[in-house]
Amino acid sequence: MVAVSSPRLALDRTSPAEEVRSCVEAWVQEYVPGPWRDAAAGGRAAVRAVRSRADYEAWYSTFADSGLVVANWPRAYGGLDLEPAQAQVVGEVLAPLNLGRLNPLGLNNTAPALFAYGTEEQRRRFLPPLVRNEERWCQLFSEPGAGSDLASLATRAVRDGDEWVLSGQKVWSTWAHRSELAVCLARTNPDVPKRRGITYFLVDLASPGVDVRPLRHIGGEVDFNEVFLDEVRVPDSWRVGDVDDGWRVAGATLAGERQMVAGTGSGGVDRIGGAGSERLVRVARDHDRWDDPLIRQAVMGVYSEERIRAWTNQRVRATVKAGGHPGPAASIGKIHQGELNQRIQLLAADLLGPAAAAWPAPGPGEAWSVAIPFEVQGMLRSRANTIEGGTSEVNRNIVGERVLGLAREPDPWRDAAWQEVPR
Repeated sequence: MVAVSSPRLALDRTSPAEEVRSCVEAWVQEYVPGPWRDAAAGGRAAVRAVRSRADYEAWYSTFADSGLVVANWPRAYGGLDLEPAQAQVVGEVLAPLNLGRLNPLGLNNTAPALFAYGTEEQRRRFLPPLVRNEERWCQLFSEPGAGSDLASLATRAVRDGDEWVLSGQKVWSTWAHRSELAVCLARTNPDVPKRRGITYFLVDLASPGVDVRPLRHIGGEVDFNEVFLDEVRVPDSWRVGDVDDGWRVAGATLAGERQMVAGTGSGGVDRIGGAGSERLVRVARDHDRWDDPLIRQAVMGVYSEERIRAWTNQRVRATVKAGGHPGPAASIGKIHQGELNQRIQLLAADLLGPAAAAWPAPGPGEAWSVAIPFEVQGMLRSRANTIEGGTSEVNRNIVGERVLGLAREPDPWRDAAWQEVPR
């Protein structure tokens, strides 16, 4: 597969909806490979049968060049500067083709922080290659002693002229082993309360002193990593927001992350760790279990919850497209999706019957994880859904305090300097 250069579509905010639709449809006919278009009527499975991941990645720059990947972004950053209603039309045309946006952590975690707090120079430097998937991003937030209580993080950043020197350890860094750049929180002032002494940085993972070590999870695959920073130098021009104000900047990233793992974001991670309820129907039929009324009832139960999740997420998505911020409301979808996906994947594994407990050994030279049935891999991977992107317990606190207006939990150390707080 060879990428073909695509011109930026000649659309703007004055373009009527029908012009947007016809222009995007014409682009699809010219630039989306014929077999991919033909397979679209058969759904995601049919598209994936004729389009490998490698082919899609090789073609992806054509998609990005058109401006359609982020149609509502300004043109200077790789978009078309369309209004929300126009962007919705774009989405309707592209939806059957399953053109997932690559670099989801860049689009959903990095970009919101740059839009809200970055400089114009930073946005022009980092956003266009992010959209084109030329620079992939990960997140260096959690630490061995700072997970749910992220604000207690201990990675230090000390200023040295026009640079900062970062030292510390991060963990559970999704896709760090496949990324070129990272967003990173580091402590720049230990003498103030924990949330007031953190600064937000962009880090080149090829810098001296960065050591990325993959962590293999229970399903045998590598998604997560631990990352060691040993006197890593970062230019001050790669600092986002004010010194010691990184907790505010991180709010944009964390809200985007919750939105992504709730299913409202991009990149196909809304069902990370398995497939959705529609696949359950095929699995049940393939294993002669669809005639069981209890099975049908269970499948329709999770299908109904998926529809509720989708409608809830539509409200968050509409807020974002209208120029708003997902904010704490994104936690609602995140809580629901994490627990729902676990139930879906457990049901998928149950439908396999004995095949979920034993399977043939892998072939010569194959990793043992290759032999595990897809449904079992999904069930194992889904156990992380209620932890990653903020635990369900933390997100319930966010909903209670910031959506429902309930009283905050008491914190006797809230106003104490970070270095005085027990850890």
